[in-house]
Amino acid sequence: MGWAELKICYPSKSSFNKKYINLYMATLIVHPKDKEQPTILKTFMKAFKIAFEEEKSSYDTEFVAKIQESREQAKRGETRVVNIADL
Repeated sequence: MGWAELKICYPSKSSFNKKYINLYMATLIVHPKDKEQPTILKTFMKAFKIAFEEEKSSYDTEFVAKIQESREQAKRGETRVVNIADL
């Protein structure tokens, strides 16, 4: 994971039927390579008047990535159970 994760949501397609208008959203996830790229992307979006939201996290992105990887390992059964008595 890079310096920040940038998610961009946009309408991907819409359909119309007699009762409802369905609007499907898609999300782009951008992985900047350095600390300047998120700033450049935000400046670009502001210049083109593209609305965006920024979610702040108190957790380090590397820590979050490690937790997500651990969860994936658990889903794949790549875990080991240790009894407290064996510690």
